[in-house]
Amino acid sequence: MSETQQPKAAVLRPSSIKSHDRGGGASTTPLVGPSVGAKAFINGITTFGPGTKIPFHSHNCEESVMLLEGEAMLDVEGQESVRLQPLDTTWLPPNLSHRFRNLSDTQPMKILWIYARLDATRTLTETGVTNFVSAEHNK
Repeated sequence: MSETQQPKAAVLRPSSIKSHDRGGGASTTPLVGPSVGAKAFINGITTFGPGTKIPFHSHNCEESVMLLEGEAMLDVEGQESVRLQPLDTTWLPPNLSHRFRNLSDTQPMKILWIYARLDATRTLTETGVTNFVSAEHNK
């Protein structure tokens, strides 16, 4: 798309978009991003298998997460853990270590995430390793 063309609206259907295995029982389906003309944020859906928890990490930007289905716990550095119900929505400031856990040993859990930058990064708290979130979608 050239600079003078007006971007067009997009409808994304997760059922027809390739999911990417993040390891450890989590997989991500990228949705809105630069490929559809987004200039200010990216989003996607991550599914957690039964009992899956992702490692503590932080981002270089604000993040909002909505629990779409399942039983989840949000663990945030320096705060009491919060149990989430479907449609509960979080807001996390940049550089705050956190993680989500699937509390069910039998059912999957699904979240919609939104990062406030196209070049959002994830830094693992334990190792300090930083990668672009979008790099997970190119594996």
